[in-house]
Amino acid sequence: MSKKDIVLDAILTQGTLPLFFYPDAEVSLEITRTLYKAGVRVFEYTNRGAAALANFKVLKQAQQAKMPDLHLGIGTIKSLEEATAFIDAGADFIVSPIVNPEVGEFTAKQELLWIPGCMTPTEIYTAQQHGAALIKIFPANILGPEFVSSIRDLFAGQLFIPTGGVDLNINSISSWFRAGVCAVGMGSKLISKNVLENKLYDQLYSDTITLLDMVKAAR
Repeated sequence: MSKKDIVLDAILTQGTLPLFFYPDAEVSLEITRTLYKAGVRVFEYTNRGAAALANFKVLKQAQQAKMPDLHLGIGTIKSLEEATAFIDAGADFIVSPIVNPEVGEFTAKQELLWIPGCMTPTEIYTAQQHGAALIKIFPANILGPEFVSSIRDLFAGQLFIPTGGVDLNINSISSWFRAGVCAVGMGSKLISKNVLENKLYDQLYSDTITLLDMVKAAR
């Protein structure tokens, strides 16, 4: 099985994809350890600050040493240059807020999973034409579960994951799965600014276990 298929299977099995960025490398590492301790085996660090690449390398080193079964991806990748830098640093998959065919083609050559962000049927079609096995519905808070319900028959068999519009409660999570997504992205609703700035690792551990339980109940 290729790395692409292994990571896709991990996301489908987990049913959720946590994601975050924080400038401090040590806090980023502790968040990663906490997610892993709670049962997360695939998550997305996001390229949203000057320290992202350096921090990612720290996380990757820790993952290889202590968390070998964790799949560590990188998000907010918009250019080929960014994709190249993070794949060279060991990214297991690439997530984008946009559809950049150049990024998709390069990621495919590396036999890695590319998850582009789409908000229109045309973007979804373009992403499919460039090998997107999993498509991010983004921004999901604007589009809502009804969008997925409305377009899923147009793209039979396509896997979708919403990001930016999923709340940490069973009603929100269930509504997305009923609409037809295969997993839900969880950013600041799980790993909040308060958790990051105040190092609330015990709270994050508890909330992550709750999230995983709610995903199981919602599917």
